[in-house]
Amino acid sequence: MARSERLLTLLQTLRRYRRPVSGATLAEETGVSLRTLYRDIASLQTQGAMIEGEPGIGYVLKPGFMLPPMMFSQDEIEALVLGSRWVARATDSRLAAAGADALAKIAAVLPAEMREAVDQAAVVVATRRITEDKADLSLMRKAIRTERMVQLTYGDVNGAISTRRIWPFALGYFDNARIIMAWCELRQDFRHFRADRIVDFAVLEARYPRRRVTLAREWNAREGMLHD
Repeated sequence: MARSERLLTLLQTLRRYRRPVSGATLAEETGVSLRTLYRDIASLQTQGAMIEGEPGIGYVLKPGFMLPPMMFSQDEIEALVLGSRWVARATDSRLAAAGADALAKIAAVLPAEMREAVDQAAVVVATRRITEDKADLSLMRKAIRTERMVQLTYGDVNGAISTRRIWPFALGYFDNARIIMAWCELRQDFRHFRADRIVDFAVLEARYPRRRVTLAREWNAREGMLHD
């Protein structure tokens, strides 16, 4: 196990305890010798971790300590890289750029050996967008965040055009389409709208009368019932 990953594991182990825990217990749980454990605790304290205690008494991580952003395990690095690459391949251009920027910011504060792990991560995303969206999904995401109503001009599978006023609360990214989950005032029910079938839309000033989290919770309950 790399030293950075070992230190991260020790911090995560300490987080599980609210009372002082012995060095022997920590050494056993993290899979290192007691001598190595004492060195690692001293190293973390030098880096600013608020670990109190001493040999023979036990150690405790003071509440409120924030995990340094440069501390990632190899699996966590690969998860971040995979997520960024998936976003770049499966979402709209603004979200893809944001994912790449976020990963670059993280890589900038990583130790040199961990930056190499980001560049050399052996994870591949095979997803390729099949359809192109006419709608600007960045505006739709903003409408979702601010709980705004949306006036939608929409074409169904047969090409019939209708105008809807919807309450969008979630946006799903799938291999072959992007889907807006919303409450439809016309149907008085939850509906799914494919982004590639949206002819035009406008975000309205009016906020919809129910909270987004409430709509999402009810939609999740409905979907669960349909799949039971």
